[in-house]
Amino acid sequence: MKQLHIFLAFFRVGMLGFGGGPSSIPLVHKEVVEKYKWMNDDEFSDVLALGNALPGPIATKMAGYIGFRVGGFLGMMNAVLATIIPTIILMVLLLTVLNTYKDKNWVQGMASAVVPVVGVMLGVLTWDFVKKSQKNMGWRVTIVLLAGSILLLSVLGVHPAIVIGALLGFALLARNPSKEKQVKAS
Repeated sequence: MKQLHIFLAFFRVGMLGFGGGPSSIPLVHKEVVEKYKWMNDDEFSDVLALGNALPGPIATKMAGYIGFRVGGFLGMMNAVLATIIPTIILMVLLLTVLNTYKDKNWVQGMASAVVPVVGVMLGVLTWDFVKKSQKNMGWRVTIVLLAGSILLLSVLGVHPAIVIGALLGFALLARNPSKEKQVKAS
C-alpha cells in the first residue's frame, strides 16, 4: 500500500505541477507533509534546500529522496517515474495542441494566466517558511537572513547553491545559547 501511496502522491504532483519545479514544490509539500505526513515541515525545508543546491530538476530530486526515505530503492524508482511520466505524456499532448492553435487568443491567454498562479503558490510557501523561521529564530534573525539572501541573490547575482551552502554552514557553526543554558542548568 505504501508504494501505491508514493506513486499516487508524486503522480498528482507530476500531473498538476504545471510550470516546472517551482510550481511543484508546494504540491510536493502538500502531499508529503500535510496529506501523508512522511515528513514534518523542518525536514521538508532541509530536503528543499539541499535539492536546490544540487544540479538538475528539483521535482525529480525531491521525489527520488522522499521516495527512497519512505519506500527504499523501489520507492525511489516509483516516485521518480510517477513524477516524470505525466510530464512526458502531457508535454506531447500539450505541445501538439499549442502548436496547432498557437495563434489563437485563448492559447496565449492560457499561457499568460499560469504565471501569476505559480507566483501566488510560491508566495504562500515562502510565507510559511518565513513564519517557521521566525518561530525558531525570531524576527530579527529571520529579517536579516531574508534581506541578506535577497541582496546576495538578486542584487549581487550570487548562485543560490553558494547562499544555501553558506546558510547551512552558518547553522552548523552557530551556537544555540538556549541549549547551552539548558545543558549548564542540568
